[in-house]
Amino acid sequence: MQSSRRKFIAQLGAIGASTSLAGLAGAKPSQEPQKNNTLTSFTLSILQTTDVHCQIHAHDELFWENGKLVFRKTGGYAHLKTFLDQVRKKMEYSFLIDTGDMFQGSELSVKTTGEAILPILNALDYDLYLPGNWEVIYYKKTMQHLLGSLTAPKVCANMYHDLGEGKKGELIFPPYHIWTVNGVKIGFLGYTDHLVPIRQSPNYSKGIVYTRPEENLAHYVDVLRNQEKCAFVAIIAHLGLSQQIHLANLPACEGVDYILGGDTHERVRKPIQANYAKVVEPGAFGSFVGKLELKIEDGKVVSDSYELMEVDSKKYPESPEMKKIISQYEGPYLDDIQKVVGHSTLPLYRYFVIENTIDTLILDAISWQTPEVDIVLSNGFRFCPPRSTPDETGNIPITNGFIFDMLPVDSTIRTGKVTGKQIHEWLEKELNNVFAADASKRFGGWVIKFKGMEVKFNAFGEEGKRVQSALVHGKPLNDEKIYTICACERDGDPDDMLCRFKGVMETENTPFTLHQAMKNYLAENSPVSPTPPRSAVALDAPDTLLSQVSGVDYEFR
Repeated sequence: MQSSRRKFIAQLGAIGASTSLAGLAGAKPSQEPQKNNTLTSFTLSILQTTDVHCQIHAHDELFWENGKLVFRKTGGYAHLKTFLDQVRKKMEYSFLIDTGDMFQGSELSVKTTGEAILPILNALDYDLYLPGNWEVIYYKKTMQHLLGSLTAPKVCANMYHDLGEGKKGELIFPPYHIWTVNGVKIGFLGYTDHLVPIRQSPNYSKGIVYTRPEENLAHYVDVLRNQEKCAFVAIIAHLGLSQQIHLANLPACEGVDYILGGDTHERVRKPIQANYAKVVEPGAFGSFVGKLELKIEDGKVVSDSYELMEVDSKKYPESPEMKKIISQYEGPYLDDIQKVVGHSTLPLYRYFVIENTIDTLILDAISWQTPEVDIVLSNGFRFCPPRSTPDETGNIPITNGFIFDMLPVDSTIRTGKVTGKQIHEWLEKELNNVFAADASKRFGGWVIKFKGMEVKFNAFGEEGKRVQSALVHGKPLNDEKIYTICACERDGDPDDMLCRFKGVMETENTPFTLHQAMKNYLAENSPVSPTPPRSAVALDAPDTLLSQVSGVDYEFR
């Protein structure tokens, strides 16, 4: 009864945060809401997850410690449930948010079009959500259905209904939400990635207009500060750490205290102080929870402290309640998810900016399936938790489910032809997307992956002049020569585009999808040893570069 009452109050708070009901929304499940405003000194705790990517079970997680790779078991929604119940029970007042990428990233999510994730998220008793860049993977209508089926409010101030020809209508979600405790208001303003139509397959976000946060940020900060009288304003964001730091340095961000971010899976353990706000991001895959504590005295925030907490699956046993929910919805698909289709002799991961074993495996599989192609391309994705635990064979199992983790979208492999000049220009553009000096120009992904080509570059060099040398099968890239390439087909791209590569000639779909190529390759070549071949080499950065962020007090570990 207590939990149901709390959810009902939270929903009312989303409708009218400035009403007297809004103050009740701040109560945590284990306590009665305050019935008066007499408390003058108390602590508020804001908890954040992000980029879980439907990883419902505990998994191997990669850490960089003392210059070496270390793996530990973390995450899993049943473990996370236990963790959250324990930590929230100890808090005076707590507020739990998730800042996106909740419905993409696993076989279970794909097979159920996200439906199986809904009861899991609702059982965690979140207080607020922000849509991420991948929430559109099943298209606009399904995104609205999935997010609308979550029991907590949603916010986003830069996603609009498309009225046609890019003309924006009303906001799809409310722009902000207010949490009120003992008369003190905490404002949450939401922004997701405005580059979704470029970064994702174009058709995913058809019917949605995205705008840059700075277009209306100052307006909503003014509303929260001066109209709603919020004592603290936080942006909850899914922009990527570089973009979030950039935003926190803009004058439009004046009046914002914190940006609680997501998208790039960065692990910020010490808040990054920018010109106008502090910026944090709490990792990915349910491996971590960010905790921001605010000390309130006489209606004002007098101090804040932040901690990145690791969800150690050994320390926090599975919640029986959550385990039952997961088993119920995963059961019909479990045999296929757990079916082993191959093995690797090496740990599989996707954390380094330049090359990783997962991407090497994917490139090897596509190249094996399409041997006539000169250059194989693959996007610089980050989703997919590591896998490092061997089975009874002594090698690391690769299951059907893990193939979906690596490649949630089973796209058709597409071939085409381009000139050497096009390749060079494309390389420069893609490298700038990762390493642009202007953080606002950085995309969320890592360096594009390729096989058949060897490139040396200056990551932090001058725009348009980063590539220092490029070889195709051992010979210098020739501007005039025609090369064959292949990559995955994206839903909505024009016929002459591959992997954001424009003007591709003679494009043609192969008979193979990414998953088919992977399974065929493993059937013939398992166990595999996908050692990164150093096809891409930064002359001014180590192979072990773990973040595109530079110039601030931050280290990924």
